[in-house]
Amino acid sequence: MPTPHPINSLGFAKPPSETRVVVAMSGGVDSSVVAAQLAEEGYDVVGVTLQLYDHGAALAKKGACCAGQDIHDARRVAEAMGFPHYVLDYENIFKDAVIDEFADSYLAGATPVPCIRCNERVKFKDLLATARDLDADCMATGHYIQRKLGAGPELHCAADANRDQSYFLFSTTPEQLEFLRFPLGHLPSKDATRKLAAKYGLAVADKPDSQDICFVPNGNYASVIEKLRPGAAEPGEIVDTEGNVLGTHRGVIHYTIGQRRGLGIGGLADPLYVVRLDVDKRQVVVGPKDLLATRTIPVREINWLGNGAFSNKAEREISVKVRSTRPPVPAILRPISETEAEVELLTAEEGVSPGQACVFYETGGSRILGGGWIWKGR
Repeated sequence: MPTPHPINSLGFAKPPSETRVVVAMSGGVDSSVVAAQLAEEGYDVVGVTLQLYDHGAALAKKGACCAGQDIHDARRVAEAMGFPHYVLDYENIFKDAVIDEFADSYLAGATPVPCIRCNERVKFKDLLATARDLDADCMATGHYIQRKLGAGPELHCAADANRDQSYFLFSTTPEQLEFLRFPLGHLPSKDATRKLAAKYGLAVADKPDSQDICFVPNGNYASVIEKLRPGAAEPGEIVDTEGNVLGTHRGVIHYTIGQRRGLGIGGLADPLYVVRLDVDKRQVVVGPKDLLATRTIPVREINWLGNGAFSNKAEREISVKVRSTRPPVPAILRPISETEAEVELLTAEEGVSPGQACVFYETGGSRILGGGWIWKGR
């Protein structure tokens, strides 16, 4: 009998040359290093870049991912390392699955996270299906997160907590996790990634990281909403929690929960914060900071990555993140159904907003147990 081939670095019992891997290439240094490293290791690499919007469109900005220059940079890496590279036009899919919901959520008074929806509905859905169509054994990305094997594949935080992208990947399903690989998740720092880029002679080795949401120039959400939904930003009143009118605003889309600056209601004895957005009445409701504190969070559209069935009604002690920039905090998770739950924070958090994600982590460990979307509740 032939001797079984040892497991390669991507987890397959065959030579790298017989292992096809599609690499999702954004044109940045992270995905470029993944593609170059796998190509050097002898894998059958196919690079794929998604054009998510017309790089000449009003929404795009200089340095945005998945448009003009980045597509060119990804192509240069593929040419330098000698593997095929394809650009797929996903503009309509991206608009329907991500941009339109982003606009509608803002108009409904929520604070959406389109990067999560892009991973969920475009990169890990349509692109992953394309990788299967190309007879790939797996798809690799430049995300900073780790895939480890337990009873099955598990999702774990990146080794570098400063680069960890688990908040944006909680909706990855167990089936997708079987097919995905994250070669950078174990690296100690972004500097280590750039050193690898220099080692491979990549032109993008010193390329700056992309900032903000790719289709939102300079973080100005309101200007994008106004372009997508002309006339939707109607003026209204700024009121306190008792309904007293304190001023006027240019449109609810210009405000977020927890905002203090730019309210235009100066001269008051105590600082006021946005505590609620009432879209139906076109009102921005403001109040003292203590009204921002939240202990109970309703969560829906839950994706469960932990062991066992989610909806067995047993409450669990976990840790959760309610913002990408905040560390996980202790909480109690109480399932309501297969896709809904109540999360009780042991210590109140400020600025919890509908439309944001609530991501579940094992307490004292690195494993991501899933997560869902914060909503206003019943």
